[in-house]
Amino acid sequence: MKPIQVGLLGIGVVGAGTFNVLKRNQEEIQRRAGRGIEITMVADLDVARAQSIVGAGVQVVNDARAIIANPDIDIVIELIGGYGIAKTLVLEAIAAGKHVVTANKALLAVHGTEIFAAASAKGVMVAFEAAVAGGIPIIKALREGLTANRIQWIAGIINGTTNFILSEMRDKGLDFAVVLKEAQRLGYAEADPTFDIEGVDAAHKVTLMSAIAFGIPVQFDKAYVEGITKLGAADIKYAEQLGYRIKLLGITKRREANAAKGYSAGIELRVHPSLIPSKRLIANVEGAMNAVVVNGDAVGNTLYYGKGAGSEPTASAVIADLVDITRLHTADPLNRVPHLAFQPGSMSDLPILPMGDVVTSYYLRLRVADEAGVLAKVTGILASADISIDAVLQREADEVGGEGATQTDVIILTHDCQEARMNHAMALMQALPTVLQPIVRIRKEELA
Repeated sequence: MKPIQVGLLGIGVVGAGTFNVLKRNQEEIQRRAGRGIEITMVADLDVARAQSIVGAGVQVVNDARAIIANPDIDIVIELIGGYGIAKTLVLEAIAAGKHVVTANKALLAVHGTEIFAAASAKGVMVAFEAAVAGGIPIIKALREGLTANRIQWIAGIINGTTNFILSEMRDKGLDFAVVLKEAQRLGYAEADPTFDIEGVDAAHKVTLMSAIAFGIPVQFDKAYVEGITKLGAADIKYAEQLGYRIKLLGITKRREANAAKGYSAGIELRVHPSLIPSKRLIANVEGAMNAVVVNGDAVGNTLYYGKGAGSEPTASAVIADLVDITRLHTADPLNRVPHLAFQPGSMSDLPILPMGDVVTSYYLRLRVADEAGVLAKVTGILASADISIDAVLQREADEVGGEGATQTDVIILTHDCQEARMNHAMALMQALPTVLQPIVRIRKEELA
């Protein structure tokens, strides 16, 4: 059978990895796919560099539309990135009847609803395993492997840069700014690391997982996003003493309605630093590695771990999508796995809950004057807001500021409460004259 022909838009790090792995493992891949898969055309602005990567047997052009217009190309791989020209080219490829494989989580998190609708109308596939957690097959697990389950929640370390920074902060006792510079020097962080350290990259990924898990449209604009830039070495140290580790988590949860507590049904969609019990496997994921925990009603907790970025790990996911499309190339579109796991006419209208409605527990650190009655006032405010305290740790003043210090840290762990109540209580505590610095608040996830 004639090999399926693939056009590649952008041959950077992941594109080169995809070409090399596909070429190296061609025989194995063909045995699995049932026919050969060949990248026969590449579009890149740097034609000479691209040609040096792919060799003489592949046509290289500087115009991506030449690939889309080529009737021999069956699948288009988009590895350009971003929201701009990538969106235009993906929609044009779909309109031309091409299947699309993309690693572009930003594009799908923001414009996925439009793109998937266009693909469904045209009867083509948009595959995006490489868009979330690199080489970890989490999209396939959610869409197919766990299809019997009612997914309850997902929590993931899905950004390697921030996990590397937090691991270094914990191991070396250094503050964020110092470790960021080292991460940039080592190549773990970009020159402009904003998308990573502010949580945006993780939010793109958890938005896609949420849509697949709960059968809702992609709604990145409704995600709560908080990065790691305000974390200090002191909080990582205190968390360790309390039996926790701090990780940047992408979290999405199903919440049932509870009339007694005044909770409405909806979906939580959030990214922020979280305390996780040290005994959890995901708390021990270090360096630039990724991990995702999925909780389903039938299977319980399942953990997916591996490299979340890099040339060949991401290429592994891109090629897995190529194989899937090759196998289903001639199948009736109605018999294919839906883009977001649920049939398009069966999507849910469950709302994304505003952050004030989210229920979780908290770590609070207050820098306070070292004098009598301070703790009583703080705990009194929490009690008046109906916030139950799980544990309190008060440091000796000389541990915090040295001998003769007049300030100390009070660390409080709470039980679950609604975020809006915590916001109100924090405002009252911050107004106390004995609270000397902005209160540090980190959410806590037991992931039991």
